[in-house]
Parts: sequence; structure tokens; C-alpha cells
Amino acid sequence: MTDPYWNHNVHHHPAVLAAVPDGCRTALDAGCGDGLLARKLAERSASVTGVDRSTEMIERARGHARVPGNVTYLEADHLADGALPESAFDFVSAVAVVHHAPLAEAVTRLARLTAPGGRLVIVGMAANRTPLDWLISACGVPASLLHARRNGGKHSLVGMPMEDVHLMSWAEIRRVLHRLLPGCTIRRTLLWRYVMVWDRPREGGP
Repeated sequence: MTDPYWNHNVHHHPAVLAAVPDGCRTALDAGCGDGLLARKLAERSASVTGVDRSTEMIERARGHARVPGNVTYLEADHLADGALPESAFDFVSAVAVVHHAPLAEAVTRLARLTAPGGRLVIVGMAANRTPLDWLISACGVPASLLHARRNGGKHSLVGMPMEDVHLMSWAEIRRVLHRLLPGCTIRRTLLWRYVMVWDRPREGGP
């Protein structure tokens, strides 16, 4: 599938797709925007739900010329109780979403949506607070320029609503994620994101 545009979030889609477990039956893309990642997930999961609280984004997702038959787009707030069934999704993805709410609240909710034995993947952002943080981020500048050149430039998603951002430091995010999701793995990438992968235990868990 050829991406219609490139940006730092789209760049991380392959990492999300690589984490989809074999035999995935139900997948959820929280904060799906125009539905690009949900359409990609359709190739790896029997059914996919893309949810976003923006009416404009859901209308754009539904109006795409090639929406796979196993994809459903839902206008709802994935953080709201009752908006989505808990423990119902074998795979849950959230790309550039959790920093628009208090991190602990967002992560706990996403974990509850994940089925026992299922997998949660979060691609998030953090704030630089130390000299090392700034040094690592500086290393991402040439990588970003190179990828943008190869992909026809960096393009933001037009019409995406502007929301409050709650950025925590890299160290704070690691502490919160390891506390809430024991056993998770967190990888910092050059393009100013982290990729967290967590497998919910088959018994117990959030």
C-alpha cells in the first residue's frame, strides 16, 4: 500500500503493523484520523475499527475511495466509558494520541480495551528535558530531512483538530508506562517518537 503522504507519524506505521499478532481477529486504531492506518491494518486483522472524536476526520475516513470491507469507522471518544467494549480487541494501536490526555488516564483506558492475550502499541511524543535528550533529538534532524526528501516532503494531515498537548519528559513517560504496563518494551526512535509494545496477560492485568 503506497502512502498518500508522509510525516513522522506515518513513518512509524510499519512498526505498528509489524507488531500485529498472527491470527488477529479484532483490531482497534484509537484516534484514527483519516483512517490511513486502519486501512493498512485491514490486511492483518479480520476486522478493524477506527475511532476518532472528530466528525471531519471520520467523514474523511468513510469517504475514502477504497475502504476495505472489514473496516468500520466510528465517531466516538475512545477515552469515554461505554464508547467501546472493554477487553474486546486483539490489537490496539494509538499513534500520536496519548499526549492529548493525561498519560496515565489514556494508557489505562487503552489497556482495558485490549483483550486478555492481546497487544497494545503506542507511538507517542515526549519533551526534551536533559542535555542528552536534546543531543539525541538533534541526531534526528538529518534523518528527518532525508526521509522527507525521499517521500516528497513532510505533510501534516489537513483538517486535524488542534487539541491540548500534555507532554512529559522521556524519563517520566518510561516510569509511567513501566508502572502501568509491567513487561512493556519502549523504544525511542530518531524521528522524535517512542514505540511502546505491551502484551496483556491472558489472566488478570488492567
